[in-house]
Amino acid sequence: MSAPKTRVLAVSNQKGGVGKTTTAINLGTALAAIGERVLIVDMDPQGNASTGLGVPRETRRVTIYDVVVDGRAVVEAAVPTAVPGLSIIPADADMSGVEIELSQADRRSYRLRDALQACQTEYDYVLIDCPPSLNLLTLNAMAAADAVLVPLQCEFFALEGLTQLMRTVDMVRQSLNPRLEIQGLVLTMYDRRNSLSSQVANDVRAHFGDKVYEAVIPRNVRVSEAPSFGKPVLIYDLKSSGSQAYLKLAREVVAREKQRRLAA
Repeated sequence: MSAPKTRVLAVSNQKGGVGKTTTAINLGTALAAIGERVLIVDMDPQGNASTGLGVPRETRRVTIYDVVVDGRAVVEAAVPTAVPGLSIIPADADMSGVEIELSQADRRSYRLRDALQACQTEYDYVLIDCPPSLNLLTLNAMAAADAVLVPLQCEFFALEGLTQLMRTVDMVRQSLNPRLEIQGLVLTMYDRRNSLSSQVANDVRAHFGDKVYEAVIPRNVRVSEAPSFGKPVLIYDLKSSGSQAYLKLAREVVAREKQRRLAA
């Protein structure tokens, strides 16, 4: 029997400040903690996922820019992190110019997909941390992905950003990647003392049903502090409510993937 191919998930929401990078870092760490081989691709020019996993800017020799623009191999760019089983392709400010540099290039929307195809057996999961806007980087991520994982902040305008994202997913499906699906929605920054959080959570569940994960990521000081130490929260404080929530999410993601394979 052939080894299952890498599953590529784009962590995306076109609204900023929803916990997208935090989710990519900590879900990746949690998946590695339960035995999966994971690669995070930092597609955001701000490079926050790289910083949050302790990869200093001055050590980012080969970045996702080199992979997407110059065709460097994923194995050259992937940097092991302090978490066993978790690597990252870092990003830096060079990514800001990709749109212009690739404007006339062949397969401009498929650069990331082509690069990842060369390492189909190296990783069980690739998580792509997308920028918070619709641009060529986001399109590359979605063209390369099997599915989109959507972090959704428990706040009033959450559903507005989601409508925009769903339109983008439909557009990508029609033009670039017909197999793209929504893997699930994860509620982030949930504050149980705040009735608005529960109301948003109930609305999202009523609208999207079982596409919404059971795991809910709470507002948690330890989750907010961890990136400033260059660590995922699971390494910074494993017992915190945030760490436990991300472990629960990782188990759900894996369970959904098993179900999907059985149904295929």
